[in-house]
Parts: sequence; C-alpha cells; structure tokens
Amino acid sequence: MAPKNRTVYRCSECGYETYKWAGRCPGCGQFNTMNEEVIQKSPSVSSHSNIITGECKAFTLEEINSTDEQRYYTGLKELDRVLGGGIVKGSLVLLGGDPGIGKSTIMLQICQHLGKQLKILYVSGEESARQIKIRAQRLNVDTDGLLIMSQTDIEIITEQILRIMPDIVIIDSIQTMSHNNITSSPGSVVQVRECTNALMRTAKNNNISIFVIGHVNKDGAIAGPKVLEHIVDAVLYFEGERNLSYRILRAVKNRYGSTNEIGLFEMRDAGLFEVENPSLMLLSGRPEHVSGTCIACVMEGSRPILAEVQGLVTPTGFGTPRRMATGFDYNRMSLLLAVLEKRAGYYFSHHDTYLNVIGGLRLDEPAADLSVSLALVSGLKDKPIDDNTIAFGEVGLGGELRAVTKAQERVSEAARLGFTRCILPKQNLKLITKPEGIELIGIKSVREAVEFL
Repeated sequence: MAPKNRTVYRCSECGYETYKWAGRCPGCGQFNTMNEEVIQKSPSVSSHSNIITGECKAFTLEEINSTDEQRYYTGLKELDRVLGGGIVKGSLVLLGGDPGIGKSTIMLQICQHLGKQLKILYVSGEESARQIKIRAQRLNVDTDGLLIMSQTDIEIITEQILRIMPDIVIIDSIQTMSHNNITSSPGSVVQVRECTNALMRTAKNNNISIFVIGHVNKDGAIAGPKVLEHIVDAVLYFEGERNLSYRILRAVKNRYGSTNEIGLFEMRDAGLFEVENPSLMLLSGRPEHVSGTCIACVMEGSRPILAEVQGLVTPTGFGTPRRMATGFDYNRMSLLLAVLEKRAGYYFSHHDTYLNVIGGLRLDEPAADLSVSLALVSGLKDKPIDDNTIAFGEVGLGGELRAVTKAQERVSEAARLGFTRCILPKQNLKLITKPEGIELIGIKSVREAVEFL
C-alpha cells in the first residue's frame, strides 16, 4: 500500500514545521513565512546511499594530508579576491543576487579560463543547451573543456557528475532542482534543502568544486531555508542597481578566506569586466567646489577604497525634520548628528538631513564617521570642502576622534590618487610614514576637524 501524503506548513527562514498554518512562525517569529508542503512518509528522502558513498573512518590531524591543497584561479582577479585566492578544491559555493544582476554571466565567463585545463559541467534548469550556447557566443566562450546539460532532476545530475567526474560543476539554479522522492514543488524549502545536501555530499566525497546559483526574495535574501547558507562553504552576493553598470560582489560567508573583501565589476555588452581601480570609478564625475561633499577612505578587506559622501541639509517645512541615509547606517547618522549638536554646537533640529554614498557602495566601517560629519557640517554651513582633501576617523560620543586601523594604507592610497591633504586622528599620525605630496593633519576632536572647512 502506498504511503499516505500529509500536508505540513514549514517556515522558509528557520525550517520550523507545524500541521497548522500560522501568520507568524512559532520558531523564529517571522511573519508570512509559513509555506504549505505536501510530503510523503518515506525514509528514502534522507537516505543518499544510492547516490553517494563515502568511506566512514576517523582520522587524526597527523594522518590528514594538506600538502596538496589546491585552488583554481578563475581568470578574474576580483572574483579570486572575494573567494580568498581562488576556488578551493571540493568546496560548495552559493552565489545569490537580484534577477539580471549577472550571476549566470560571471559563471559562464570563468568557464573560458578554467576550461583550458579543467573539465567543467554546467547544469541549467532554466535554459536549454541551445540558449546557453547563444549566450556563450556573446561572451566569447568557446572552450572545449565545458560540458552543457539541461536537467532539473538532482538524482540524474549527481549520477552524471559521478560518471563524468568533472573538476568544477555549476548549478543554475538551485530553485529549479527537484528530488523525485519529495512531492513538493521545485523551489520549496524541503526541495532546496535536500538538493543542496546531495550536492554537498557529492562535492566533499569526490573532491569536486560546485557553484550553486540561488535566487533572492523580495527582501534581498537568498530564497529558501536559512539553513541553506549554513550548508555551503561560501556565500557570495551580487549587489548593484539594475540601471547602473557597476556590480559589487561581496562575501558574507567564507570558510577559506576573509569576508571583508569585495570585487567590483562593470556590466557591458560582452559581459562583466573587472574594475581594477575602484577609487577612480567611485570618484568619477565628482562635482567641484560644491558644499556637502567629502571624500572618505574605507578598508574593504586588504584594499583601501576612496568614496564620495554627500550631505544635503535644508530647513524643514514640518514640525519633525526628515532624515534619510543611503549607503550609510541610519542609526549611525542619527548618532553623529547628536554628537555634532552636543559637542560641536551645530544644530540640525530644524533641518531636513539627507546623506548619500556615491556609486552604490555601503560604508559600514566606523572610519567613515569623520567624513560623514564633515559632509553634514559642510551642507549645513553651505561651505565647500577643499576638493583635494580626504578625511577618516571614528567619532566617539564625547566628540573625540578615535584611531583606526591600517592608516598607512589609507594615506598612501590618497597620495597615489593625487590628494594633497588628509585629516586623520592624531593617534594615527605618530605611526605613519608621510608620503610625498600630501599634508597630514592630526585631529583630536570633531569640533577641531570642522574648523578646517
């Protein structure tokens, strides 16, 4: 007798399961995340012995050989930087981003370089093999090491992987894959989880690197259960506005490298091209002799990046002034406004305040506090800051300026791009070797800093 189907409601965020629908998940407290699923009482769902077999043995650290650690270079230095130096052999990487942002494009592009020495299997559940070839011709991808397969059954895919034994596998996308033992539709929580588990075991047991492309929901997070991000070794996000040509690749999880690195690309007709000098890109088109602008220098991993911060301060027409921040934390901006009022004597209580970081970059580092403060005061006083001046430093609640890390790299980058004056914390001034052509001004407090406007 066939097993009876049963209907359950599972949370897409935490995987909590219940037999009754609820507007709010009892497990994680999120609203509108309970999705209906029809599953079977079958033990074969959790059993993958027919797909993957591995040796069950425990090893000591001395018995494990790590001398053959190998990374594959993708041919894109920006992508290698985000991955921590290249693709780790046997790793499982999840790539997410908005529709049309360039996920499939960058995956197909790296096949041209990797296919010269490696065997690559590109599995698509969204496009036919002919459609992939048309896109490959547009991207000038013609390597003989690339194999194309259009399939959505995860069991067939894993069988083909074990038969072909490629070095790298690309799955586009995980939401289109399905497991025959699960009756729910592709893209559901249980389908995404079980398909990812099958790919993870294939990657680890056979030392095959696998890239998985994932869709995102309306909130910008990867669609599917949150446990999906815990299964994989690295999670990469493609960021950027669809009406802009620049894309930012950021790692939010990486077991084999830093999560502070970012990669910058420019979308063109022939695919994604690397931006080797992000500072010049972010500073292009900067207005001259305009109030409310200041140049910040932040560290993205090991690389200093210069970005333009714009502040607009206008008298409000309402009882409560309006505050808006793009590319900078709103609560952090409110804190800096309070410090400027209390410690420096600049009042924003009757003014609308708008803050914007040019180029789609997000400044999460406290070192951007000083440049944000100077941009706001410059907008309030309507007095321009010198175009050849940059500023960095963390602002404390007492109005003091705190030291930041890697000040030497920040100053050297500013001098290389032609800036002649740098405002920085006085504590950092003692540990810096002054480059030629730039004046270093050590500051103790934010009140002292605004005096140089």
